[in-house]
Amino acid sequence: MIRRLLEAAEGLSDTCEKLSFAAPVTHVYNPLVYARKSHHAYLRRYANTPKRALFLGMNPGPWGMAQTGVPFGEVAAVRDWLGIKCLVDRPKNEHPLRSVLGFDCPRSEVSGRRLWGFFAKRFGTAGEFFADNIVLNYCPLLFLHTDSKRCVNLTPDKLSATDKEPLYAACNSYLRVAVECFRPDFLIGVGGFAERRLHQLFGDDKSLIGKILHPSPASPAANRGFEKTAAKQLQALGVFEN
Repeated sequence: MIRRLLEAAEGLSDTCEKLSFAAPVTHVYNPLVYARKSHHAYLRRYANTPKRALFLGMNPGPWGMAQTGVPFGEVAAVRDWLGIKCLVDRPKNEHPLRSVLGFDCPRSEVSGRRLWGFFAKRFGTAGEFFADNIVLNYCPLLFLHTDSKRCVNLTPDKLSATDKEPLYAACNSYLRVAVECFRPDFLIGVGGFAERRLHQLFGDDKSLIGKILHPSPASPAANRGFEKTAAKQLQALGVFEN
């Protein structure tokens, strides 16, 4: 199982390396390449058994997976709770305002801190959480756009239709392999984009598809109480007991 998943991740990485993206994209980071060691460590340690629930995010954040190679990979959470710390290289064509410092990055990604913090409070240890759950990202790439003197993070849904088609095809292929390996009862999108991708790919399957609020600081609802809302959503879906 883990061998198949690692091979699929390598295939996704290789395919993404061959893609090109039109304006407004100016920089593309692929942490499956420069943070390969920690991404593989995450899969080997936590993705080697079937799961009850698969949580799916959108794509890397500049201070999360882009630094550590782990989905929602806020440095402290990955290092201290997941117990992963590997050497991270630098991306090609690095943006001067979005340096990759790996586990030396001093910035904290709020989305990752909230999501992993929520699971840590609920389950205690990473081992308890990953016994039945896994977290992945739909797209492995971070897209950046230089707007005057600012650096803007572009999400995959903001790409042109021409650029989306081959990217989504590669991401779909990897996600299908992951679902075949994990055989989850629940497919949970972290936010609306991921939920829509799950419905489009697996809407006719037996897995129950739902979503939780995205923990982004750009979400007023998440800022008012991400953990409480997410817990209620997962209880309503039957993923968590009351």
